[in-house]
Amino acid sequence: MQEEQRARQWFIALWVAATVIKVVIAARLPLFVDEAFYWQEGRHLAAAYSDLPGLTAWLTRLGTVVGGDHVLALRAPFLLLAALLPWLVARGTAHWFGAAAGWQAGTLTVLMPLSGTLGLLALPDVPMAVAAVLCADAGARLLREADAMSAAELALGLVIGGLSHYRFIGVIGVGLLALLWLPEGRRLLRDARVWVALACGVAAWAPLLAWNLEYADAGLRFQLLDRHPWAFHGDGARFLLVQAAMATPLLFWAMLVASVRGLRGGGPSLPQWRYFALLGAVSTFGFFVLGFFADDERVSFHWPLPGYLALLMAVPLLLREWPSAWRKATWGLAGIGAVLMLGYYLAVSVPGLRAQLAGDKYYPSNFAGWNELAEEVRKARERLPAGTTLLADNFKTGAELGFALGDADIPVLDHPLNHKHGRAPQLQLWKLQHDGQRSAPALLVVGATDVKFSALLAHYQALCRMVGPLPPPQVVNIDHGARRFLLFALPAQRAEGECTTPVVANIDAPEVGARVPKRFTVSGWAVKDVAGVRRVEVTLNGRVVSQAQDAGANEWLGGFLKDGSRDPRMPRVQFKAEVDASAFPAGRHWLGLRITGGDGSEEEWAEQPVVLE
Repeated sequence: MQEEQRARQWFIALWVAATVIKVVIAARLPLFVDEAFYWQEGRHLAAAYSDLPGLTAWLTRLGTVVGGDHVLALRAPFLLLAALLPWLVARGTAHWFGAAAGWQAGTLTVLMPLSGTLGLLALPDVPMAVAAVLCADAGARLLREADAMSAAELALGLVIGGLSHYRFIGVIGVGLLALLWLPEGRRLLRDARVWVALACGVAAWAPLLAWNLEYADAGLRFQLLDRHPWAFHGDGARFLLVQAAMATPLLFWAMLVASVRGLRGGGPSLPQWRYFALLGAVSTFGFFVLGFFADDERVSFHWPLPGYLALLMAVPLLLREWPSAWRKATWGLAGIGAVLMLGYYLAVSVPGLRAQLAGDKYYPSNFAGWNELAEEVRKARERLPAGTTLLADNFKTGAELGFALGDADIPVLDHPLNHKHGRAPQLQLWKLQHDGQRSAPALLVVGATDVKFSALLAHYQALCRMVGPLPPPQVVNIDHGARRFLLFALPAQRAEGECTTPVVANIDAPEVGARVPKRFTVSGWAVKDVAGVRRVEVTLNGRVVSQAQDAGANEWLGGFLKDGSRDPRMPRVQFKAEVDASAFPAGRHWLGLRITGGDGSEEEWAEQPVVLE
């Protein structure tokens, strides 16, 4: 009784603290790009969409209908589901292994970073996790005795999962394999009530299947074929390290041990324990193998989460076999992991802290700059003629601006990102894919940092082909240019003639974050199609400290820039400048460029940190 009471007190205290912290962060955290697109889908209600079944979009619409167009309102349904998840895990575990084990499993769900941060973002993983736990719990109950209530719980889980994500097919497959593995499971599959539950689950996929039948399997092709190379690559080897970090090392080891025992038939004699272990084992090892062949460019560390939730139901019994010191270390590391992950999201939600990450590979670009961009767009539209339309260059910019400006119908140009993320078919269906032709003035918003740097000039050249010659842009640098947008005021009629692109430049030396003396040399290159570059000035903290000089040819650059540059000075585009920073104190400063084109236009290039000694 003392163990149970202590476990319950810890669970409730940590659950309340984590829930309050997540609500505070969710109210401040800028909208992630996928969330913005789900909001846009929610503004175009449908049974299914090109990238997902309908539930995520429906939940975002519910949140904003009740609470208005605020990030917290949009995320509120997901926060509620995420808050329910630890209770479901605790309930399912307690039914078989005792109340103390149940509270411990619920606490692990709160602390494990992958599950503990659910709900901060309005993503389909939240309802899918709830669905996975419902199905796992229902399956365990059905192993004991097939009854209508357990079959109804299974049906509910299957319906929620089927309306959440294509990936839930994997959860269903893992569950069926686990049942077939166990003698009790094979007997269970002969019960009519189980098949009724499965039929309800199959019916939940009907809207998605109908969408794919109507639109030539565009969604299925993207999820199963287009986004995956389906060729061996070595990045899958990172799986264990990434998962150990995201689940915390000792807890991940405990789940692996439970998985192996489940496969070997070891562990407690209860078939439910082995059932939970098998669910996690098949899922974890399956994703490990899949990682060597599937998409490795986008975030996928959260894919094994449904399997981990099943393993968390089995782990408390395993931990009782460990020495006290190892148990305490497991709980301690899980707590540290939860604090670090919540701390990361808190840092991302604070503009000053987020700006300090500029120039770092961990800079959270998909969260950053949208409110600042929206404010600059509002100001620019006020200066432009009445009737000027707003045009975005990719789905990210269109969706984020749409949320900030309350407009879910911002047209978007054809862009590689739209296809890479499976959003192009949906934009076409909404008639929001724009061909660049126009009969009224337009404000074109271009995300310069949304394109690989080597392809940036080629992207500008593609914009020229779509919309015609580009006027000098208004540059919006956010967090020292770590997020960079260009605003083009396009005339009503497409002009003819050569197209002058924005500047593309780079500082070769010093490197990002380098320590430099008070007198140091800056070298790099800058190109601008058609007009060329007239002057390059070096800035420190936004103040001009030197004017660069011609440093000769850069033959390598022609091969680096995709499709090449039409700068009239090519390849003589290298520059060098001597900087005297003796007036600046020692410490971290921001080194940048101010570039004047041959057409008189002036652009502030992105800054990078250097440390003055």
